[in-house]
Amino acid sequence: MIHGPAPASLDGVSDYVERLMHALGDVGVAAASVPVRGDGSTAGWLTATLRAAREVWRLRPDVVHVQFAPSAYRFSGLPGLLPPLLPPYAPLVTTLHEYGWWAAPAWVPDAVWRPLERARLWDRETGRLVPASRVVVVTNGGHARQVGLRTRGRPVEVPLAPNVADHGGPALDGPGPERTGEVLAFFGFVHPVKGVRYLLEAVARLRARRPGLRLLVIGGFTSQALPEAEARAFRAELEELAEGLGVADAVTFTGHLPAAAVSEALHAADVGVLPFTGGVTAKSGALLTMLAHGLPTAITVPDEPGVSTLDGAVAVIPARRDAAAIAGTLERLLDDAALRRRLAEAGRRVSARHSWSGVAAAHRELYDSVVGSAYGRRNA
Repeated sequence: MIHGPAPASLDGVSDYVERLMHALGDVGVAAASVPVRGDGSTAGWLTATLRAAREVWRLRPDVVHVQFAPSAYRFSGLPGLLPPLLPPYAPLVTTLHEYGWWAAPAWVPDAVWRPLERARLWDRETGRLVPASRVVVVTNGGHARQVGLRTRGRPVEVPLAPNVADHGGPALDGPGPERTGEVLAFFGFVHPVKGVRYLLEAVARLRARRPGLRLLVIGGFTSQALPEAEARAFRAELEELAEGLGVADAVTFTGHLPAAAVSEALHAADVGVLPFTGGVTAKSGALLTMLAHGLPTAITVPDEPGVSTLDGAVAVIPARRDAAAIAGTLERLLDDAALRRRLAEAGRRVSARHSWSGVAAAHRELYDSVVGSAYGRRNA
């Protein structure tokens, strides 16, 4: 399993890989971790790519599975050179966690990329990974369509599972600790594209009518996508914004929390909200975690046609980057207990279709298909 170098606490893909490898053990697959540890320089990423390939040769695996997101490799295109360096006897599988918005190098026009991708010679985002893979895995229909348009290939879709399991807690609208007001919750790595600025503005609007309202921003700032110095600056910016809006006393930035504490915080909330500036789909582990906790959640949706609104399991914020739209949707949820109950029930049903046991079983079936009966005999 080839992946980026960040620890699970700093990177969503690394967290996914850690959970996936554990789940694979339950279906009879022994997975060895092979991180690509670049130092930020071109030479460092090239050295790391070569080192990872040598480690794969040493391990002599049945399958090589690369987990790809550009941020996982700090936007270096060099891990895309892996396929010709890997053992030819081991089928290559690549999972795309992000796709459809990046290119390396960025200055090459679309007209140059298109024939290369159609001929399966090169992919603008993953180099040789997508063209050389026996199977390309995606986590959502949007990425599947993009891969199909570029390569005419048909990827395998394996949905994500929740980031954090439900550790138990008070039922929604049920008995629990006495509280002084309603609680909103945001969950996930805090990054400029997550729309937290607009959420703070929405809280300021809501507090005019609901003075006891509070917001929990659950999650760390430092990540692969937001290095430490930038993360500190962004947190300071949000804290200054909350102060300027007069809601600093109503907003708690928890930082990174262990899973049990995240679960407890989500159970303490009345409504979840994910106002991402690019929209939210079922490829968000944070959303699936909220739904698994029975938390009625409001999300922004992407522009891409055909993206599911999750079977009526979420409240849809009608505009992105719009504090008034966020506030209006949240107020509707907070005012309507029956709607919250319906969303909580529907969310749990959606979440039940996104289990780690199901993800592991889908991977085992995929590995069997690319290797054949020899794989099954070796791992029986």
